[in-house]
Amino acid sequence: MRIHFTGIAGAGMSAVALMLRDAGHEISGSDEDVFPPMSTYVEGLGFPFHRRFDAANLPANLDILILGTSAKLGAESNPEVIEARARGARVTTFAEMLGKVTSGRLTTVVAGSFGKSTCTALMAHILLQAGADPGWMVGAISPSLPATGHWGGGDVVLEGDEYIVSATDRRSKFALYHPDHLLLTSLVHDHVNVFPTFAEYESPFLDLLRGLPAQGVAVMRDHPAIRAVAHETRARVVWYDTAPCDGWFSRDVVYGETTRFDLIGPGGRKIPLTTQLLGAHNVENIVGVAAFLLERELVSEAALVAGLASFAGIRRRLDRLTTTSAVPVIEGFGSSYEKAHSAIGAMRLHYPSRPLVVVFEPHTFSWRSRDALSWYDTVFSGASRVLICPPPVHGADSHHQSSHEEIVARTRAAGVPVEAVASREQATTALSNLKGDEVVLLLSSGPLLGLPDSLPPVFDRLYGQPAYA
Repeated sequence: MRIHFTGIAGAGMSAVALMLRDAGHEISGSDEDVFPPMSTYVEGLGFPFHRRFDAANLPANLDILILGTSAKLGAESNPEVIEARARGARVTTFAEMLGKVTSGRLTTVVAGSFGKSTCTALMAHILLQAGADPGWMVGAISPSLPATGHWGGGDVVLEGDEYIVSATDRRSKFALYHPDHLLLTSLVHDHVNVFPTFAEYESPFLDLLRGLPAQGVAVMRDHPAIRAVAHETRARVVWYDTAPCDGWFSRDVVYGETTRFDLIGPGGRKIPLTTQLLGAHNVENIVGVAAFLLERELVSEAALVAGLASFAGIRRRLDRLTTTSAVPVIEGFGSSYEKAHSAIGAMRLHYPSRPLVVVFEPHTFSWRSRDALSWYDTVFSGASRVLICPPPVHGADSHHQSSHEEIVARTRAAGVPVEAVASREQATTALSNLKGDEVVLLLSSGPLLGLPDSLPPVFDRLYGQPAYA
């Protein structure tokens, strides 16, 4: 089939496009106002990619148009959607398409409020290194995987997003994925713009658990919110955590450039593991993936150890962007409170003696919503200085949008030294007079004024060794 993706630079969109190309379909796509790393990634994928929306972008004899969920795409007013409908082509979403094409394959969904991308990528990488041929869809770029999406010939591993399918389809994306097995990492209220209460947020997860077959395996983090709903599934439940539990857990963790710990399993099983990933939350992710793979006997202990040691993580999840600077610039993914809080916690864990400077962009609807202003009361705890960029305005009229001034004022009221920055130049200037003993964390799920690309060479020049050794 000839399939066009409107909004192809979305992480899930490009991953599904790659899966469908692997499956033999002809792919093209378009997007506007996109930014690295996804924009440069999509440009290198080898199929037609247009940098603006135009009816002329659609291929002749178009069969299907897949429309992304971002508010900036314009939905039904998008010229590509209008043209596709005029031609009689089917218009659908990537979640619907993914659920349809993987129907009948043995499917694992990785779901949760956080940790999904890392766990999905890690699972696919270990299986691949062990000689399997998995299919996968990961909503982020990993240098350890050849692509974010792959059709494969074996079991398929899908990152299961709880966010809604589209503005007109309020089901969670993972509701369309028919999993046989589940890895559930977390259950913490998020996406307040579409799930105003925790009960509303929890509801699709309950349906996910209920839909698992009795012969399936549900590997779940030992957390009160998950324990409270575990009875909803017929599948065999396996628990994991970073504290001792009646399942799999980590012990004797030693953090460093290479972090080491013992994985403890049922019956006193003990497996020494090493990882390049930063933070306690990544130890938790590793334990969950290891428990899943070993419980299902998909890899040997040796393959697990080797695959984990060679896994380089995923982009925007605590990547060090500088090379020679004595002040490290590290990029985290701050799409929610828990993700931002975990990234800040990892910085305090790995750089305990360095003042932490955070540059933050409130990009997602949740961070921009007045309904979630309380997040700013505690999220930056442990930071010595916070620079806050303006929130974007796309989709602002669809929820209770906060202003830049409100966000800065709320953060300042929490007792955090905070500065409002409105441009890349202003942010760079504010960071050009550091003492040289700090660590800088960039936090956003958006472009962050282009700072992830522009700031590292500035730091390598200003704070390069040996002046700040």
